[in-house]
Amino acid sequence: MKPRIAVGPEGAYWADEAIRQGGGETVSIDDHPDGLIWIQFRAAQDLKNYLGAHPGIGWVQLPLAGVEDVFAAGVITHDQQWTSAKGAYAEPVAEHALLLMLAGLRQLPTRARARSWGKPAGVSLFDEPVTIVGAGGITVSLLKLLAPFRAHVTVVRPRPEPLEGAELTVDSEHLNDALASARVVVLAPALTAQTYHMIGRDELDAMRGDAWLVNVGRGGLVNTTALVEALRRGSIGGAALDVTDPEPLPSGHPLWKLKNCLITPHTADTREMIFPLLAKRITENVRRLGAGEELVGLVDADLGY
Repeated sequence: MKPRIAVGPEGAYWADEAIRQGGGETVSIDDHPDGLIWIQFRAAQDLKNYLGAHPGIGWVQLPLAGVEDVFAAGVITHDQQWTSAKGAYAEPVAEHALLLMLAGLRQLPTRARARSWGKPAGVSLFDEPVTIVGAGGITVSLLKLLAPFRAHVTVVRPRPEPLEGAELTVDSEHLNDALASARVVVLAPALTAQTYHMIGRDELDAMRGDAWLVNVGRGGLVNTTALVEALRRGSIGGAALDVTDPEPLPSGHPLWKLKNCLITPHTADTREMIFPLLAKRITENVRRLGAGEELVGLVDADLGY
């Protein structure tokens, strides 16, 4: 079978090449394709309208790893196979998480703003306890990056199955215990109804006074009001955020003014980084579709990711 795949809402040469590399052919959306490669970001309602106008598509490849927007828009149904980019961008996001961890421990937010020599300060990551929330591709890649640092890593996931590179895995009911022991807490789960605001006042109070919170998942994982309060009180060491709620974070927001907060504007995986990785995911899934194999990055319509 040679899969016939459409690209929407407009064409893209790199997507066409990825389809060809996977053994498929690019066709018009009006030619009753087997699948759709959707390349427009943050356009859930557009996708819903597009599919409504072109029923019968059996597979949809989404461009993002997080699919909370398409679920919120009611796009995901059991009528098609859905695949996201989950895991495809794990390496650059894990790299950025490590950058933020080191920046926090080494006091780079303070030093980057300094205009005088100041007081020397900083902590090494080597042999420190780290808690990572989530057990997807980002966590798998981050565990590999942390191995040379001999970090003592606890992973929090819905079910406590072991994960290579982690000393301990615990379920979500033991989140606060895992937070209490960590020098750095990294957030990398999917954003769902269950994980929305999973870090609030109680969880921040459970953290060590010198701990850094690193968020490379989604801004909605953290109650921003509670985080601002914790940072103002100095009840945690600091926060390093690549994602925020709201996003983009408005100019003048209190987080911008806090010396113990470092913000990067959702640049853990820029478009320059992800397009080649998305192309690889498209090629593999087109190949698998043609071979009748299970697709990579399947979205569970019941679980929400």
